[in-house]
Amino acid sequence: MSPRTNSTVVSNTWRLGDLTVNRLGFGAMRLTGTAPFDHGVPRDREQSIGVLRRAVELGVNHIDTAAFYFSATRSANELINRALAPYPEDLVIATKVGPGRGPSGEWWWATPAQLRGQVEENLRQLGRDHLDVVNLRVPPSRRTGSISEHLGALAELREAGLIRHLGISNVTSEQLAEALAITPVVCVQNPYGIGASNEDRALLRLCGELGLAFVPFFAIAGSGREAGPVARDSEAVYAVARAHGVSVAQVRLAWTLHQGPHVLAIPGTGDPGHLEQNMAAGALRLSQEEMTRLTSPQPAGG
Repeated sequence: MSPRTNSTVVSNTWRLGDLTVNRLGFGAMRLTGTAPFDHGVPRDREQSIGVLRRAVELGVNHIDTAAFYFSATRSANELINRALAPYPEDLVIATKVGPGRGPSGEWWWATPAQLRGQVEENLRQLGRDHLDVVNLRVPPSRRTGSISEHLGALAELREAGLIRHLGISNVTSEQLAEALAITPVVCVQNPYGIGASNEDRALLRLCGELGLAFVPFFAIAGSGREAGPVARDSEAVYAVARAHGVSVAQVRLAWTLHQGPHVLAIPGTGDPGHLEQNMAAGALRLSQEEMTRLTSPQPAGG
């Protein structure tokens, strides 16, 4: 791999516990195909490996992945291992446990006792002896329930040395409070983007007050989630994009990074051109007026 470039794109950093990461990271979900899991067309293996290496050259040192990011022919974790091992000393790899997928792609949710197996699966695929950050991903059906048993099981694995830091994902403010009463966490990873609800914005602010990283996912895709953007953005988003000569996706990423110094972005792609655009979004500066327009956008097409 060629040496990393110095770039203002990734000059801002935040700490995940004792680990310092650049605020613009990389999400691995789309490495396996043009759509996640077994949807879309499989990615060219060498292209995905090249995208990962180029991301690191551009300054990415925070990669978000999961053992359940796989298709019939590709595994995101194993692509990361192939592309980047032996890993740079400053590279932080965050993964998620809770959801699981069988060989045929069927979904299931782990019990507390099954979390160790998921952690070990990530260790094996990534070729690591410990995981930097493990996020407990809470299923939609349990967003009003307790996460204490699952988080307690992960805390035991951290004490055993398999995990360095813990985070939580897809949670409510109440579940964050419950988590902090059980064990230290370094980040909250929730869906968030332009058009976020008051509840979502309150959780983001709370994380800032507590000194925790807030890591939005679907910041570009919005309501399209895994399928990618499906709805037309508001005219405000298009207007800002035109004014800066950039794409709507770049505006969405820049808006995300403007939400606070504790907010980390993890845009994902398997396309080299999109990677370059995503990284360039880190240098896009939005005015206060533009931020106000984007935070309270007009209806789509308005």
